[in-house]
Amino acid sequence: MKMLHDITPVTRPSIAGRRRLTKTLLTSMTLMAASGIGIAPANAQGAGAGDWPNRPITLVVGYAAGGGVDFMARILAEKLSERLRQPVVVENRPSVGAVVGSTQVARAKPDGYTLMMGAPGPVIFNHALNDKLPYSPQDFAPVSIMSDSPLVLLVNSTNPATTVKALVAQSQAQPDKSNYAASSASFQLATELFNRLTGARFGHVPYKGANQSVQAVMGGEVTMALADSGPAITGLQSGKLRALAVTSTKRMPGLPEVPTLRELGIDLSMSLWIGLLAPAGTPADIVSRLHREMVAINQLPDVRSKILAKGSVPATLEPAAFAQLIAREIPFWRQLARDNGIQGN
Repeated sequence: MKMLHDITPVTRPSIAGRRRLTKTLLTSMTLMAASGIGIAPANAQGAGAGDWPNRPITLVVGYAAGGGVDFMARILAEKLSERLRQPVVVENRPSVGAVVGSTQVARAKPDGYTLMMGAPGPVIFNHALNDKLPYSPQDFAPVSIMSDSPLVLLVNSTNPATTVKALVAQSQAQPDKSNYAASSASFQLATELFNRLTGARFGHVPYKGANQSVQAVMGGEVTMALADSGPAITGLQSGKLRALAVTSTKRMPGLPEVPTLRELGIDLSMSLWIGLLAPAGTPADIVSRLHREMVAINQLPDVRSKILAKGSVPATLEPAAFAQLIAREIPFWRQLARDNGIQGN
């Protein structure tokens, strides 16, 4: 998978009337204005950092412990605590779509003491699938992404379907018994696109975290899931899960025997970031300090090895580029969802 600074511009296909629905979230960082969508920058006019931080910082995670976002948050919290010389405490606020945690941070005082470890689900896809949310894109000041990860198509190892083709045929033959787990709008939209591209008939079952989604597949509660590789590793290593495909453009180094969806003739690729956001209005020097610390942390050998071991790629973005990425993606995915009849739950 390409690192962010190596990514070249992607020409987007037209949406209506075409089956080419390939989209990579981490597209080129060319700054483009997104019509009607704005991401709030850090407050350059407000009070400066001063002696920040002089007390503990709360890092909110909108998912349950054990998932990919929680994993990255705990790596970042440990290193930030050391570098800032103040405790950075991870607070899990799990809910469907991570709405509760996102709302908490959106409404928090913009003083640098409440931050969010976010992902495309609550930041981008929720807005693509839902017109009414208790928070908006303008409620956040993006700091930087930390990692980038493709998804893995998972089934229980006892499922007789050993290929994607067989799995699709299984869902078509038994649509009332075929379903998928998704803990956020990103996983839901990815799987609904998979349904439409393949003719599969999997129904959506919401869960509060990626780890719970993976466990649902392992426990036979649902048929399949498209999930980030981090929560899936234990199940794959134990033999309780089977990976049928990955959404990267090339095979993943950690799963070299698993084909990409593109190899199988399914024109869908997707890569999801995990990153840090602050409430809108957070002083610019605090945002800049956090960004510098994240760049330094992501260069540490132990941090890079932990991220790579989870099947993700360490990566960073400047705050302005991160904001532009979010602003571009929301209208694209919103239009894609509407044109293909995909709705949020």
